[in-house]
Amino acid sequence: MTPTAYNQIVVPSFMYGTAWKKEATKGLVELAVESGFTAIDTANQLRHYNEIGVGEALQELYKKGIKREALFLQTKFTSIDGQGDHTPYEKTANLTTQVNQSIDSSLMHLHTDVLDSYILHGPYTRYGLSDADWEVWAAIEDQYRDGKAKMIGVSNVTAEQLALLVSRATAKPMIVQNRCYAVRGWDEDVRKICRAQNIIYQGFSLLTANAREMADPAVRAIAKRLETGVEQVIFKFAMQIAMLPLTGTSDAKHMKEDLAVESLSLTDDEVKLIEGIGLSARR
Repeated sequence: MTPTAYNQIVVPSFMYGTAWKKEATKGLVELAVESGFTAIDTANQLRHYNEIGVGEALQELYKKGIKREALFLQTKFTSIDGQGDHTPYEKTANLTTQVNQSIDSSLMHLHTDVLDSYILHGPYTRYGLSDADWEVWAAIEDQYRDGKAKMIGVSNVTAEQLALLVSRATAKPMIVQNRCYAVRGWDEDVRKICRAQNIIYQGFSLLTANAREMADPAVRAIAKRLETGVEQVIFKFAMQIAMLPLTGTSDAKHMKEDLAVESLSLTDDEVKLIEGIGLSARR
């Protein structure tokens, strides 16, 4: 099933994540797109991402005949606390100005007039939503209304925070991107809200956060039946529970293997088994 948000924007079912790639970003983004990925995730946060490198890769791909409209580009606004030594905006500016400067910088880095998705990298507080969160979200809503982003969303959010944002936002998020742990029911509380509100849920760290579950004999048995790897079983499971998975692999072979999960199919019993596997391990 193709992920579609409540505003009827269709998103590719698999996304390539560019965190931690540093100087390798340009080459890996080119490789990912040439391997078949059409959705790219980045952030205007030099501490963990190289957004300029993503843009450089896009320019090379366009020269090779790839069309901008064939790609889904997603980036993020990151607060000062998450930026490290370098910020894409004036540190002393108000938050609305920071959002405006950050998105304009991203558009320049990515050589585009409009982003497919623009995401708040994370709330300013661990519990609830602060005045800063509401100011930043209002600025992101303005960018959406102005046509600089086709979709807006939030990352690293709790169920409580998401419910609050949905209830009070003028334009509720269309995408949520969270680190996804099996021991937390694959983020079931957040995903439940997303299902009810027709918000696309993107899961990252699906492999690195769930190494124990991937090593479970039951998951290995599913992989053996499908003649694939346990990594691909997890990605297919994610898709079958209406999750859009991210992969950050740097290996060309793994890129192809990951994209091939589209042709796989888990049984209902296998999906239920994996859904509960982290919870059963915790008990």
